[in-house]
Amino acid sequence: MPRRSLTAVAGGIAVAAALVLAGCSSPSTAPAAGGAADPDAIITVGSQNEPTSLDQIGGGSSGVTEVFIGNVYEGLFRITDDAEVEPLLAAETSVSDDGLTYTFTLADATFHSGDPVTADDVKYSLERFISEESIAARKRQLSVIDTVTVVDDKTVDVTLVSKSVSFTYNLGYVWIVNDTATDRATTEDGSGPYTLADYRKGDSITLDRYADYWGDEPANGGVVYQYYADPTALNNALLTGAVDLVTSQSNPDGLAQFDNDDFTIIEGTSTTKEILGFNDRIAPFDSVDVRKAIYSAIDRERLLDSIWDGRGQLIGSMVPPSEPWYIDLADNNPYDVELAEDLLAQAGYADGFEFTIDTPDSGVHSTVAEFIKSELAKVGVTVNINIITDDEWYEKIYTNHDFQATLQGHVNDRDINFYGNPDFYWGYNDADVQTWLAESEAADSVEAQTDLVKLANQKISDDAASVWLYLNPQLRIAASTVTGVPENGLNSLFYVAGIAKAAS
Repeated sequence: MPRRSLTAVAGGIAVAAALVLAGCSSPSTAPAAGGAADPDAIITVGSQNEPTSLDQIGGGSSGVTEVFIGNVYEGLFRITDDAEVEPLLAAETSVSDDGLTYTFTLADATFHSGDPVTADDVKYSLERFISEESIAARKRQLSVIDTVTVVDDKTVDVTLVSKSVSFTYNLGYVWIVNDTATDRATTEDGSGPYTLADYRKGDSITLDRYADYWGDEPANGGVVYQYYADPTALNNALLTGAVDLVTSQSNPDGLAQFDNDDFTIIEGTSTTKEILGFNDRIAPFDSVDVRKAIYSAIDRERLLDSIWDGRGQLIGSMVPPSEPWYIDLADNNPYDVELAEDLLAQAGYADGFEFTIDTPDSGVHSTVAEFIKSELAKVGVTVNINIITDDEWYEKIYTNHDFQATLQGHVNDRDINFYGNPDFYWGYNDADVQTWLAESEAADSVEAQTDLVKLANQKISDDAASVWLYLNPQLRIAASTVTGVPENGLNSLFYVAGIAKAAS
């Protein structure tokens, strides 16, 4: 079958899905304040983002991405902090002329057990990712895979059902795991620069530097992720030196205490959308007028100011400005109480109605829920708030679809595709959107893909498929002795190998 090098593909179809985020720069890797960096320093990371599973196909929430991708496990490709696609375990890639078959030649990498990374492992990992039992976030996009064929130990062919302009980008999120490994719930056998040394559920995850890593040596001796349920406790840990940095600042009221020479506030580009998600399958949220009424009854600008004190951004769909198919739809469903009341009356709810918001107990969700409750009371809609844990959310909402409305921060980049899946937890079902998103992946160019996704973007906003409350700011804070912290919040990717700390 005729082939051409991936780097020579016209228009860069296989790699042009990578978007360079305008205005973002790589974090400094210069020696930290106070002296030369200590190559054996242990970096303690404070986070509120504990994984719900250590196995990627078990969901794991964004916390599993934060800890494991690029640190313990690696993919065929790596998504950089500025959203470029780089080869990683796939040292060389070629694509057939019809765009359906990718041939990957593997790097000479080894797993932590000492086993070499082989084509058998790639075949196992990809088939496992799209298997029936998988609930991985990008399973649907990668279900475009038809067959995975081992050519030899270091060569694997992947044939697609149809062309996928985002294929290599999506592969950047798939772990390549040892096909002989077992018990991924508590152990690992990845090929990354760190091994899993200790896991204490509800408390911490410890990563040790892997001495025989096939790539560049990390700038530190290991990393401890320390988990905090309360943002104030997290900030106190940073102030007292119990942690060296926090991956995401969720308590904007606490920023002022870090605005001094002892700390560095790092503001990057976020892909985290705070969403009021409806169960669009059931009344009254199967009505577009009801959903639009709820949207227009919420003063989102005041909400953003009250939560983030002017940081962050209002958006009007699932697409943030960092993505190529962004449209400014922030005012598409405007704040207008009279309009909300008219829409409710048209839908047959002139006297309002009552519903329950299931909200996770993490982050600012419960605060946002209280704000929404007070806003909707103005148009006669009564909101009950049911606070649940993240684990309960995954079972009740994500898996069982047993809810009326919910709050969630969706961190994934390029995740408008969820609205093309009627089986996704919110149940939005529009044939045009499904067609446009499916055709966009089979497009011959990124430009053609962008045009189709913009159509879907406009339609989900017109239908108020969800309420996109705001785009989170991406704020990280580090002690001034620490450098090399990734800036951006791209789908919670958080590569720790470049983080350095000055010798004490």
